[in-house]
Amino acid sequence: MFRRLRRVTMTIRGQITIIILVALVTIITMGDAMERWAREDLAAPDLENIAEKLNGIAELLGPASPEDRQIILTNARRAGWDIELTPTATASRFAQSSSHQSFLDIVAARLFPPDNEPPIGGWQTFLDDRRVIAARVDDGTIVITAGFPDSMLSSAFLGRGPYFFVAFFVLIGFFFIFAIRAITEPIQRIAQAAAVSDITTGSPVFEERGTVEIVALARALNGMRRRIRLMIEARTRMLRGIGHDLRTPLTRLKLRVERMGESGQKDALLSDIDRIASLLVESLNYLRNDYATETIELVDVASILQTVCSEFADIGHTVRYTGPNRLLARCRPLSITRAVTNLCDNAVKFGDKVEVTMAERLETVLITVEDDGPGIPQELRERVLEPFFKSDQSRAGGGFGLGLSIVADIIHSHQGTLELRQRNPRGLSVVMAIPK
Repeated sequence: MFRRLRRVTMTIRGQITIIILVALVTIITMGDAMERWAREDLAAPDLENIAEKLNGIAELLGPASPEDRQIILTNARRAGWDIELTPTATASRFAQSSSHQSFLDIVAARLFPPDNEPPIGGWQTFLDDRRVIAARVDDGTIVITAGFPDSMLSSAFLGRGPYFFVAFFVLIGFFFIFAIRAITEPIQRIAQAAAVSDITTGSPVFEERGTVEIVALARALNGMRRRIRLMIEARTRMLRGIGHDLRTPLTRLKLRVERMGESGQKDALLSDIDRIASLLVESLNYLRNDYATETIELVDVASILQTVCSEFADIGHTVRYTGPNRLLARCRPLSITRAVTNLCDNAVKFGDKVEVTMAERLETVLITVEDDGPGIPQELRERVLEPFFKSDQSRAGGGFGLGLSIVADIIHSHQGTLELRQRNPRGLSVVMAIPK
């Protein structure tokens, strides 16, 4: 039984039930204490008691003679009552508010009226800007009393107001704390884990703790992530197998073509075979996905960029590095090398001059690769990051559309950002931001 009760308390529904019960106990306890304090320390007119006594005076005045009525009124005034007899037509001058009544007074009077039957004109009755209570004496006469404050403080307000205010703040406070601890924080934790998760790693990234519903959600997300990873691994193995199996017939085909006599058809066939072989190599390199499993290290990023630029310069390309001579950051060194190499390789295909710059920000490292080529149209800058997509309109070349896709995957594995910008007056600027 205790195990079942404990399981119920670990659910959101059970915790809400407990919060409601605790809130009720708190409201009753604190409300009763506040009511006693308010009645002892705050002077408030008991409108119900005044109306009841005024009805008693009206009953005495009803059958009394005019002389006896004056005696009754005189004795009532001696007892501290501000009281007078007036014709029933005076009730037509009654108003429901006064010019000096505040908004809070009006709201409190509407929310906390006395429980008894209201007097003539209601509990909020004003005559000549004075708050009054009236009672019927006979068909042509009413008795009116005044002389009590028209503020929001009244016996009805002090009787129910503390419970309302305690209930308001206790419920808001309890449910606010509950929403943060039981719902908001776990959902934010899951969202942050999803933002930085890598599908290629096998360990669960969604922490399975909290209420039963949150644990079930995290477990389901971990299971879904595991199934997606297995599906991707199966697809990758299949494509790798197809790629390797195609290499053997391509090699035999190339050998047979090379035995043919010299002709234009032979050269065309060899060019097509070499292109298919290059496509297989690039596809297998893309599917290899080494950047996702490489260990993150503290490396000198400036040294990596300088090395890449020097390698391109050694083979005759105009590639220049601008930035600090040393900058340490935690990253995957081989992956960053591959990303910058792919960008420089694309840049030298479409431009004459390439500039690689690096700048340090508070929490990130900015790496920019710029060329003076034709650039990429604004409407195609997102699509060129997709595998096998080539922008034929502006930067058509001999590649297979995998270079920028690999760069995007590498930057994403670092929880960084990749942005393609138009360079003025012409060219493309690729900006990579990776956390330090």
